[in-house]
Amino acid sequence: MKKENNNSPEQHNSTEKSRRDFLQTVGVGSVLAGLAGLGFQSLRSLVPNVLYESSQRFKIGTPAQLPEGVTFLEEKRLYVFKEGKSFYAISASCTHLGCTVKYTKLNQPKEVEENGEKKTINHEFHCPCHGSKYYADGTNYAGPAPRPLLWHKLELSPDDGQLIVDLGEEVEQNFRLTV
Repeated sequence: MKKENNNSPEQHNSTEKSRRDFLQTVGVGSVLAGLAGLGFQSLRSLVPNVLYESSQRFKIGTPAQLPEGVTFLEEKRLYVFKEGKSFYAISASCTHLGCTVKYTKLNQPKEVEENGEKKTINHEFHCPCHGSKYYADGTNYAGPAPRPLLWHKLELSPDDGQLIVDLGEEVEQNFRLTV
């Protein structure tokens, strides 16, 4: 008994053509998926997985360990001031382009208005890069600096009584920590 082939040549061609179209679509899709994965990996490699920055909060010692006046923490680019039992911290990073400002003693005392009151100041901050000048409270008054120096939060550690500076938190210019 002979089995008849019910497939006509037209059906055979359409089946073969649909199979060919399917394999071609799968091949093109695979190439596009591979290129997309390669592109994603290339862009992802530009974003680091690890931050190599030091902590924004750090201890600087007990209040008794800090000398009266100003202390410069070079590695943190920070000035910490002690006036009796009051403490405050001002950034040493110029608000123009980030150069480190210097706390400079003036040749002659100067009369200025800080926070609405007249004061005699003996020190100022000077930026050596582009000539910006700041009063002792960090207020900019000369040069290209667009805004005052940043003040950072100080607090007392409850466990060991050390002063903690938080560079991630800015405070108002009149902020003082009294211990």
